[in-house]
Amino acid sequence: MSDLVLLMELSVMSRRSEALLTLAAITIGVLAFFIARVNTDVNDTGSVVLFAVVCAVALLTHAGIRRFAPAADELILPTATLLNLLGLTMIHRLDIADVQRAARQGVAPPESTFSTQSAWTLLGLSLLLLILLAVRDHRQLQRYTYTSMLAGVVLLLMPLLPIVGASINGARLWVRVGVLSFQPGEFAKLLLAVFFAGFLVLKRDSLALIRIRTFGIGFPRPRDLGPILVCWLISVAILVFQRDLGTSLLFFGLFVSVLYFATGQRTWLALGAALFLFGATVAYFLFGHVRVRVQVWLDPFAYADGQGYQVVQSLYGLASGGMFGTGLGDGFPYLVPFAKSDFILSALGEELGLIGLAAILMLYAVLVQRGLRIAGSVRDGFGQLLAAGLAVVLGLQTFIVAGGVTRLIPLTGLTTPFLTAGGSSLVANWVALGLLLRISDTAARMREAA
Repeated sequence: MSDLVLLMELSVMSRRSEALLTLAAITIGVLAFFIARVNTDVNDTGSVVLFAVVCAVALLTHAGIRRFAPAADELILPTATLLNLLGLTMIHRLDIADVQRAARQGVAPPESTFSTQSAWTLLGLSLLLLILLAVRDHRQLQRYTYTSMLAGVVLLLMPLLPIVGASINGARLWVRVGVLSFQPGEFAKLLLAVFFAGFLVLKRDSLALIRIRTFGIGFPRPRDLGPILVCWLISVAILVFQRDLGTSLLFFGLFVSVLYFATGQRTWLALGAALFLFGATVAYFLFGHVRVRVQVWLDPFAYADGQGYQVVQSLYGLASGGMFGTGLGDGFPYLVPFAKSDFILSALGEELGLIGLAAILMLYAVLVQRGLRIAGSVRDGFGQLLAAGLAVVLGLQTFIVAGGVTRLIPLTGLTTPFLTAGGSSLVANWVALGLLLRISDTAARMREAA
């Protein structure tokens, strides 16, 4: 009885902290939104109402978590809400620049990306609550291990299909059905995380055994190497046929990371890194699009009039932002192509400066840390690996995007979680957080019941 009372008290404290932090996140988001509007001299009311609706639904989401997952982690919702609101603010600011440019040129203004992204945000928050309502115990998902694998592979292959598959900016990642388009790979990563967790929790003992030693380095048995070789071949196929280095790296990195968490053997990390470098090197010499990405990464200014134009403009924007930024609405982020999608970190870095960009990256670090903390607190192996996999996906995707924008690694076509304009990514990431919240709630209840 005392354990139940303690759990209830901790739940109340967690939800109270979550409420206060969510209000703080909304306050910061609202201030940023209105600063951008004041500096860009816009006075429409429709976007204000829509932004207010998003903030209200974020508060309702907190109420839903209080009802359906009272012992869940208290930092996930506020952190993701702040990132999402900052992304909406920058998208709105870039929309205003597009409208003003259209007025100067005497042409019709483009459609509002802000309105579309706000609608996707509302859908993502709703699906987070639906996950909490439908999945009362994350261990239920282990029953669908191989179903998740099949569905994930199908989603990865869908962009390669004729008619529905579509290429955008050189990468074949999209599926078009009428007026609707989406990236199935964003949802495939969630399904594959479920599959990897369910598969490896059953095979972790045999995979952890070191049976062969070569030059003093221990390796598992050849038959145990099968799963990693299959995943490597699939990731290389993604690189070749979908022309997307980012998705290939994300998919393979997810599997190798979960494999390491399952076995604790650093050999898998070394073997995974060696396999990916080998595949990428072969692809560099065989395929022109991979070679162009690498050459632009090595010297973007040599290709400033062509393939390197985006990267060069991004670097100029970050440089002009300096330490403290130009201020929201006072910079020129719209000069960078695809500023609402691939280069939104560059846009934020220009107007918020190095300090603001570092703060945004710290928010991502908080989400990853909370995910890994959840993985360490849950007692069942499936929950541990699923939470770790979801946290790794978020962290790795952020690193790949930030590294491409800052020229740390070659540029890829991945989206920045919660910031970038794009419904598939936004909804999938909110669903991932819903799973993390459910795992953390179940873990807390299991600890008190033990």
